[in-house]
Amino acid sequence: MSANLSTSAESRKELTLRGLILGVVITLVFTAANVFFGLKAGLTFATSIPAAVISMAILRQFKGVTVQENNIVQTVASAAGTLSSIIFVLPGLIMIGWWNGFPYWVSFGICALGGILGVMYSIPLRRALVTNSDLPYPEGVACAEVLKVGGGEVDPNCTAEELAAGVESSRAGLLAVVWGSITSALFAVVVATQVFASDVAQYFRVGSKGSVSGYDFNLSFALFAVGHLVGLWVGVALLVGFFIAWGGAVPYYSWLNPLAGVAADVAQATWSHKVRFLGAGTIGIAAIWTLAKLVKPVVSGLTSAMAASRVRAAGAAHTLPRTERDIPIGLVGIITLVCLVPIAWLLADFSITAHLGDHVVLLVAGGLIYIVLMSFFVSAVCGYMAGLIGSSNSPLSGVGILVVIGAALLLVVGVKPLLPADAGKALVAFALFATAVVFAVATIANNNLQDLKTGQLVDATPWRQQVALIVGVVVGAAIIPPTLDLLNHAYGFAGVAGADPARALPAPQAALISALAQGVIQGNLDWNLIGIGALVGAVIIALDEVFSRTSKSVRLPPLAVGLGIYLPTSTTLMIVVGAFVGWYFDKRADRTAKPEAVKQLGVLLASGMIVGESIIGVLLAALVVFSGKAAPLGLVGDGFATAAIWIGGIAFAAVMIVLYAWITRLGRAGDVVPAR
Repeated sequence: MSANLSTSAESRKELTLRGLILGVVITLVFTAANVFFGLKAGLTFATSIPAAVISMAILRQFKGVTVQENNIVQTVASAAGTLSSIIFVLPGLIMIGWWNGFPYWVSFGICALGGILGVMYSIPLRRALVTNSDLPYPEGVACAEVLKVGGGEVDPNCTAEELAAGVESSRAGLLAVVWGSITSALFAVVVATQVFASDVAQYFRVGSKGSVSGYDFNLSFALFAVGHLVGLWVGVALLVGFFIAWGGAVPYYSWLNPLAGVAADVAQATWSHKVRFLGAGTIGIAAIWTLAKLVKPVVSGLTSAMAASRVRAAGAAHTLPRTERDIPIGLVGIITLVCLVPIAWLLADFSITAHLGDHVVLLVAGGLIYIVLMSFFVSAVCGYMAGLIGSSNSPLSGVGILVVIGAALLLVVGVKPLLPADAGKALVAFALFATAVVFAVATIANNNLQDLKTGQLVDATPWRQQVALIVGVVVGAAIIPPTLDLLNHAYGFAGVAGADPARALPAPQAALISALAQGVIQGNLDWNLIGIGALVGAVIIALDEVFSRTSKSVRLPPLAVGLGIYLPTSTTLMIVVGAFVGWYFDKRADRTAKPEAVKQLGVLLASGMIVGESIIGVLLAALVVFSGKAAPLGLVGDGFATAAIWIGGIAFAAVMIVLYAWITRLGRAGDVVPAR
């Protein structure tokens, strides 16, 4: 029987032409929507799960479709949700007045070459962060569960009892995913009508000295579901970060530097211009610590990758398990070197165009070394953060801050003394250019390991997924420059001369990162904030180490604490709520007759919530683009805002209670076999 199963596994469809074509089409649409949505709202949405659902709906019409083929489609399309995050850097070149538009081949080269490097770097990291790691990978797990319950594959060798149990398990699991999706989608639609508020927020004065603070619970089922999937201690760490930021730092800095205006505006300005840099410092020191801890597993991953390469060279590739077959490490090295050649040409061309040609060798050599080393660093850190809280919530802009500060500092030390005083703008542009390449690597590494986790759970072949991701990178890179150019001409960016302030796209991360580059090179950046954040991170690291040595379960992940400081409360607080509710749900499930079955259905319900809201996010983004309205479905005006908060908050809580009660009954009633 095992031989038959092995033969079947080897011959099943996975990397197919129809799957690649469907993935490419989805990528084109989702990338364009994500670019606009990110420039307008300051965030992008993950596209893996919506792509998986669309793929299953379309490919179901064909014969011989497998879970692994659907997985390839979502792998290609997932590039749309991540590579589009390059918008957090590239518009900065227009904001500083260096570019007037987005030159196609230069922009394409940055995205494509950086993205392919991201795929290459994540290959040795797969064994360290996926195979030999207990990171939760919430979106990767959610996508795998969606593929399992929607794939419809049946093992022909199973017994009648196993078949019946599998059918019942799939039925219950599918119900959980479908109702989770429908509920979150409908709720998101009602929020878009503004009958339900999008969040429950309050900002207020603290004492009589001008201090302010506040909170913002985003009424998002997707964020709630991420909390359920990441678990209690990540939620606790995010909550600790929230209290550091909004219980201490925001009140303190708003008292120290009082600003005029309403409490909400003062609080947001203080957090954005002061406290967020504390979070960047905490993330930076936590990232360095994380990378230090990853040295051993990464070396182990490289060693096992080279061992696998030797097995192939000996003609025994068939003896490797399918789930351990990456792109050969030798080919990874060749592709990496091949990518560095055009990157060197881009750096040289940019240097000459910026009238820095006298120092082109120094700039190209230094730029290449920085890109190679920093790219691997951010690949490891972004992969870890994505595994911790998910790709959608991973603070790529925080990584961009660290990268641009590093690039600008090196230019100040190594190049600025050699140039005339008026060359500062050219150095800022070069720093942003190099950061954009590294950022493209970071965006793909942030997502690729999530996809490889999905592949691990659905028994996919890693090298086929890696090839699919390269396809997705190239397609996404092809559509991003014209989309950016179109939006620049149609709307412009906030703060750019000639742009209509009423219509201009905010592009908040690009504005922040370009301002940082200017601050470092012009010598007016407040380093104290980043340094204090690093000290906070060091204390958290020490606490986490104490917990790891004295307790079996209690942890305080330093990166998650940094995220709690750096990310807006509209993102973190609902994740915290989901983490605590998910923990309570699991504790109650332990008291049922079938605890694992009930817990598994909770995971599937959370997965469905991410699915529904993600798909609606894509559709609403497209509706905003084509209608030209910020709220095209709006039914009520600003006068309904207070009522919408109460109605939306109560409805959100009520729906969650009902869903969890239903899923508990479903788990108790059915003989559900937990998915492996």
